[in-house]
Amino acid sequence: MPKALVLGYVGVLLFMIGDGVESGFIAPYMADHGAATDVRAGYVITVYGIAVMLASWFSGALCQVWGPRRVMWIGLVIWAVFDAAYLLFALGTENYPLMLVFYGIRGFGYPLFAFGFLVWITNTAPKARLGTAVGWFYFAFTGGLPTLGSLWSSLTIPWFGRLGTLWSALGLILLGGAIALVGARRRPGGDRMAPPEVTTGQSLLNSVSIIWTHPRVLVGCLVRVINTAPEFGMLVYLPRIFSDDIGFGEDKWLQLLAIIYGTNIFFNLIFGVLSDRIGWRTTIAGFGALGCAISVTTLYFVPVWLGPDYFWVAVLAGMFYGATLAGFVPISALIPSMAPENKGGSMALLNLGAGGAAFVGPALASLFFPLVGAGGVTLVFLALYLVAFVLTLLLKLPEERGGEPVAPAASRTDAAATPS
Repeated sequence: MPKALVLGYVGVLLFMIGDGVESGFIAPYMADHGAATDVRAGYVITVYGIAVMLASWFSGALCQVWGPRRVMWIGLVIWAVFDAAYLLFALGTENYPLMLVFYGIRGFGYPLFAFGFLVWITNTAPKARLGTAVGWFYFAFTGGLPTLGSLWSSLTIPWFGRLGTLWSALGLILLGGAIALVGARRRPGGDRMAPPEVTTGQSLLNSVSIIWTHPRVLVGCLVRVINTAPEFGMLVYLPRIFSDDIGFGEDKWLQLLAIIYGTNIFFNLIFGVLSDRIGWRTTIAGFGALGCAISVTTLYFVPVWLGPDYFWVAVLAGMFYGATLAGFVPISALIPSMAPENKGGSMALLNLGAGGAAFVGPALASLFFPLVGAGGVTLVFLALYLVAFVLTLLLKLPEERGGEPVAPAASRTDAAATPS
């Protein structure tokens, strides 16, 4: 971890805890307070996902011309202002159109803040320790959203209620933002990185051109979408099913959510190391895609079949899913290495895939849930992971396609950098 940015890591952790506070209950809460149905609440989350997808893509290009520090400030302000508006004027008055507007715009906030800091890290950390530095970033990122965020909710809801818990999230966001930005205000790497003649439009265009110069990177982007799309999609319908239909209650559901992603953090490290030994593509295809195809169906169907007396089985199924999600870890090492002369564009497209998952997952859940129910949606996610398995087989390094080999040092620098 770069010592100059330690407070930045702490700030990102607190920020993402605040962002993850709502992940385990916001869909049913909106359905009961203005959205009217779970499907309409899913539409709100889908709009939010579109904003996250766009901001994830833009974050890297904007950091080049505006600087990570400014991009992070913009993300913090967007999140704070529109979250307050959402709580006061949308949820507070149970106004569904305002939910779509304010919650959607708020979605631009966390990618600009978090991925802005990620660019700052890559611009500051020594090359020999860049993989570790970025790994610590995702430890903070995933540790907050949704792991510790869900745990925070399970502790605060009995005391302050759901609305009070949502207000506490805003406090965590402001605290984390202050620690990160004030603590790193004089640190190098936070200013403009592109030459003076490069415009914002040119920077955005460079992040797009890789689509036609390296089409296999686009395939990797699709795999990255599939990686976490079911994760976001299940948050649309699983909270009510696990809390009410199965009968675990909201407190156990939130604890289960924290366990799932706590397991994911641990296995991010395991699969990062393992992938260097058995191959990045092998790890993604075998442990990630095929593993998630099995675990996503286990996570839903086994608890539904067994009922409320077998919470410990649901915990095991959740840990299984959290572990296999980490099988996609090496994709951040594989994709940039497929286009070594344009790693910046590769990472921009990979961020687009990460943000796209927040849109695609809820969109699929909202679309198919009224047609085939929760079980049917889970089978759709099973099919997606099988598609990811096939697509992963197409992700080959230049030397495997008869091109120039990638320098080992450059390849291993990014190993295990981006947990799912």
